[in-house]
Amino acid sequence: MQQTYTIDDLTYLMSRLRDPEHGCPWDLKQDFASIVPHTLEEAYEVADAIERKDWTHLNDELGDLLFQVIFYAQLGDETERFDFSTIVSNLVTKLVRRHPHVFPDGTLHSPPAERALTDDEIKQNWERIKQQERDGKEDLGVSRVLDDIPKALPGLSRAVKLQKRASQVGFDWNDAELVLDKIEEELAELREAIQSGNQAAVADEMGDVIFAQVNLARHLGVNPEDAVRGTNQKFERRFGFVEGRVRESGKGWSDFSLNELDQFWDQAKAKGL
Repeated sequence: MQQTYTIDDLTYLMSRLRDPEHGCPWDLKQDFASIVPHTLEEAYEVADAIERKDWTHLNDELGDLLFQVIFYAQLGDETERFDFSTIVSNLVTKLVRRHPHVFPDGTLHSPPAERALTDDEIKQNWERIKQQERDGKEDLGVSRVLDDIPKALPGLSRAVKLQKRASQVGFDWNDAELVLDKIEEELAELREAIQSGNQAAVADEMGDVIFAQVNLARHLGVNPEDAVRGTNQKFERRFGFVEGRVRESGKGWSDFSLNELDQFWDQAKAKGL
């Protein structure tokens, strides 16, 4: 029968891996910055397993992601900044504070609220509490509006957060049609940049087009990261069909014109791929 371990066993294992005399050489070389790429990779692997509904591998991927937290906790303990217990304590405190509709007296074991709040009331409470938290960070030099949005987020995700935060203070359109107009304006500016041959201007205007498209997705209730991932998967399926037709022909890619390849693509679309 396989041994069953606990979170305490995991933190003990991490301390053994970082033992200066008998630990793992690779783990001993790591610091906060060197672990970040691994953390991002593990987070994406969790998302990928969920999208594929691969629940067996999701179990493993969540474990890998948890290990990243344990690693940071060990580094924090070694530098006397924090440890796993303080991470957990701070998290529970924050979640209790952010859910007054569940913990009305502000304690973990408070009795249930007398009245269930509506979704709008819950959202208003959430935004009010988040604003209070941002106000509390002002002493640390953090802006009340944008400065605490992580810069390491994927570009599309950060664009959404920037736009949402600006929207909270009234800096936003109230009609998706206006966003479409903005996209057309940005496309016109991109065409001008392309015609100028100025690559720096092209990159700048291309960014504006993408940012405006993210804004449209937000107004339409579409998560742009999810939309792009879905399109990526669709492209893979359809391209796989095209590749299959090329292989079946016994010819090479260069033997087909783009028009012929497009016909295979249209066949893939017709099949619902």
